[in-house]
Amino acid sequence: MDKKGEKLEKAKRAAGYRAADMIEDGMVVGLGTGSTVYFTIERLSERIREGLRIRGIPTSFQTALVAKKAQIPLTTLDDNPVIDIAVDGADEVDLKLRLIKGRGAAHLREKCVAAAAKHFIVVVDEQKMVKKLGTAAVPVEVLPFAVTPVLGQLRMLGCDPVIREAVKKDGPVITDNGNFIVDCRFKDIRSPENLESALAAIPGVVESGLFCGFVKKTTVIIGGPKKVKIISSANIVA
Repeated sequence: MDKKGEKLEKAKRAAGYRAADMIEDGMVVGLGTGSTVYFTIERLSERIREGLRIRGIPTSFQTALVAKKAQIPLTTLDDNPVIDIAVDGADEVDLKLRLIKGRGAAHLREKCVAAAAKHFIVVVDEQKMVKKLGTAAVPVEVLPFAVTPVLGQLRMLGCDPVIREAVKKDGPVITDNGNFIVDCRFKDIRSPENLESALAAIPGVVESGLFCGFVKKTTVIIGGPKKVKIISSANIVA
């Protein structure tokens, strides 16, 4: 790993560990998907060995495997429809704490868990902070049955939709829910909230990677090479 990669990993670890240290005994914790959250799981494993008692709700099969290896007891939304806290990463975070998520193709379950959580912690490195959402593609989970008409309606919204192709497997990425991911690049996202609603209104779209409805309960932990910065909705200037 080169020096740039080492700095990035250090920043992710700092953010992930800080989030883990915010977890209190007895909490039910939503566990997101991605490299920064896996540092949170790493630190939670250490705290569990020290006596911390928690239960986790994984947002993907991959996170479930990582959490089990870390000896984190797991539970479900069926047993805990309201949870204490969720920790997750993001592809982009803007100045109003709105997010684009879904590079790991788990944003549907991540949004379900975030909605169930009283407090939503987002862990990122400094590169993920942006003035305006849209440099990253917006992932959209789509029913395979409806993918062709959905692609047409996505184009009408002004994007260039591309079905995400798998690596080390021919064909599309298949989510944990059995659906396709369509990555949508928009030239200009003027209102992320309106776009999120418009995407949700398309028949065949299951969920998008825009997270605009959780700002009031969101805390963003930003890992840097030398320090960690924490931002919440109270810090936002309207």
